[in-house]
Amino acid sequence: MNAAAAISILLSICGCGHSDANHDHGHEADGGQHGSDEIVFEAAKAVEAGITCDTVRAGTFRDVISTSGKIIPATGHETAVIAGRAGIVSFSSPVAEGSPVNSGDVILTISSGNLQDGDPAQKAYIAYQTALREYERAAILVKDKIVSQQEFERVRSNYETAKIAYEAIGGGENGGTPVKSPATGYAGKIAVKDGDYVATGQTLMRITNPDRMFLQADLSGKYIDRLGRIASANFRLPFSDKIYRLEELGGRLIAEGRALDETSAYIPVTFEFDGKGEIIPGTFAEIYLLSTARDNVISLPLTALIEEQGEYYVFKKLDADCYEKVHVGTGASDGTRIEITEGLEDGDVVVTEGAMRIKLASAGNTIPGHTHNH
Repeated sequence: MNAAAAISILLSICGCGHSDANHDHGHEADGGQHGSDEIVFEAAKAVEAGITCDTVRAGTFRDVISTSGKIIPATGHETAVIAGRAGIVSFSSPVAEGSPVNSGDVILTISSGNLQDGDPAQKAYIAYQTALREYERAAILVKDKIVSQQEFERVRSNYETAKIAYEAIGGGENGGTPVKSPATGYAGKIAVKDGDYVATGQTLMRITNPDRMFLQADLSGKYIDRLGRIASANFRLPFSDKIYRLEELGGRLIAEGRALDETSAYIPVTFEFDGKGEIIPGTFAEIYLLSTARDNVISLPLTALIEEQGEYYVFKKLDADCYEKVHVGTGASDGTRIEITEGLEDGDVVVTEGAMRIKLASAGNTIPGHTHNH
């Protein structure tokens, strides 16, 4: 037998074909390559490696628009802390971004004691105490008709006016006006520090309640014809791979812009959702806007795909131990699943978890013994 004939016989013995005939596998390792696109990975080892497969089934899939946006506090869930008077700021205790505060807590004090016109709180306290003593004295004298009723009414009016002024400013004998938190939440956007001078009406900080938040997506003007079909959204934060689904966060669409922003070519699309205390206002997000559902669409979890030089592949399961790398075309993604436009058919079984393990097995230098006897 010449050399060419011997090689031909050897190749025919080693060839891999899948038919209804007996299909015998001998393995010496947990994974390896057989043929140009077929990979061997023992079933027992696949279970240990956490490899799972699923049968491809066409179903409903929502059109998706990928964009970006921002998490912002919901209307009514962020409250400004305002300076009720001018003066020097003095914090009652250390307050930093994210510090928890309760409604009614004294956050800081504003004092004018060292300014030219003196401290209004101290002046209000003195005026109130003076009016109170005059009122108490007049209340006794009017009973004995030593003070006329008209004079008593004048004294009482002065007292009530001084009381209102004092309670509005707050403070006490030592001066200084306490500034209390108007709501329960977390301190943020702190605009002042100890020793700063503030004017009346100046915003000192904001108190944010993270129970409800807005997800504001920036929709490109080229999608304006799809505005009426947007129903929900998924999003991902930059510091996490977790996908948040508005449908699981009690979310709802509350507004769609009807005009392009003057400074950009984007339309704001706003959703409201429950932040659950784990999402921080001000965070940017990668957003997947979900619109009308389409039927008979093949889609796979993103974990099923591997990328090689800009092309996407999946591993199709051929039998208990054999997998084939298949090139697929992709379409829209909703952040968790991706549309498959070509390469797979209904009924194909593909790896959905552990695809990277199969890829590593295919690249191994040790090729396991794998024989098919037909």
